[in-house]
Amino acid sequence: MITGFAKHGFATRALETFHQMLEAGVSPNEVTYIAVLSACSHVGLISEGLKHFKSMKVEYGIVPRMEHYACVVDLLGRSGRLEEAMEFVNSMPFKADALVLRTFLGACRVHGNMDLGKHAAEMILEQDPHDPAAYILLSNLHASAGQWEEVAEIRKKMKERNLTKEAGCSWIEVENKVHKFYVGDTSHPQALEIYDELDQLALKIKELGYIPSTDFVLHDVEEEQKEQYLFHHSEKIAVAYGFISTSTSRPIRVFKNLRVCGDCHTAFKYFSIVRRKEIVLRDANRFHHFKDGTCSCNDYW
Repeated sequence: MITGFAKHGFATRALETFHQMLEAGVSPNEVTYIAVLSACSHVGLISEGLKHFKSMKVEYGIVPRMEHYACVVDLLGRSGRLEEAMEFVNSMPFKADALVLRTFLGACRVHGNMDLGKHAAEMILEQDPHDPAAYILLSNLHASAGQWEEVAEIRKKMKERNLTKEAGCSWIEVENKVHKFYVGDTSHPQALEIYDELDQLALKIKELGYIPSTDFVLHDVEEEQKEQYLFHHSEKIAVAYGFISTSTSRPIRVFKNLRVCGDCHTAFKYFSIVRRKEIVLRDANRFHHFKDGTCSCNDYW
């Protein structure tokens, strides 16, 4: 239950359940603490998260594993406390693995810290020169800063090492059939209707105040083309198909194999207002429940 609440963005309920468990005399284990630390991370409860991390060993004799350290790095990284997160990594009783370092590098990408991001990427590549995630996260960091020459150099290195980026895709089930979409996908039989719906959605949400976050476009193109790229993201296509294919008030449920981008996250909140429907998105990290212009993660993800 604690894990379920945490993954669905109900961190407060996850922590309440944890305290109820302790009051009932049920001892937590290693898995329990991963869920608790994750819950704290997803809502920015820094002090409480650190308190639980310390208590697991002091009060319950549970020796933290690499996954627990990764949760604390995520906890600090999400809040922008990158220097503190790096100090925590350096203080670990064993060498940080790729999971911990990728977590830190992802936080550097979100907060735009180039120096620490490059340092984390170097640490990852020292362990595994063929880790594609390190190259991709570093490339995205440079792209966000508009450093296109560096992006090209990283892509060249990936090509030389025969490394490929996992293609982002989203899918939705309608009438017991799964419909899968990629970025800019036009292969669906109802592609014209889908893109017409996207055009209408774009107009309506702009009227409500939506401003495209073109920083999430990782291509060196004109601003107008960047906006077009944003509305061709796979999760937006899947949701648009959901809108034109379902007439009931039931939530639209979309799945994505990668982390949802920041612009799509913002757009989905507006979509839920315009179409008066709840949208549930399961990305690589967690569930997002969009309803009446808000998300269950409280924009802390």
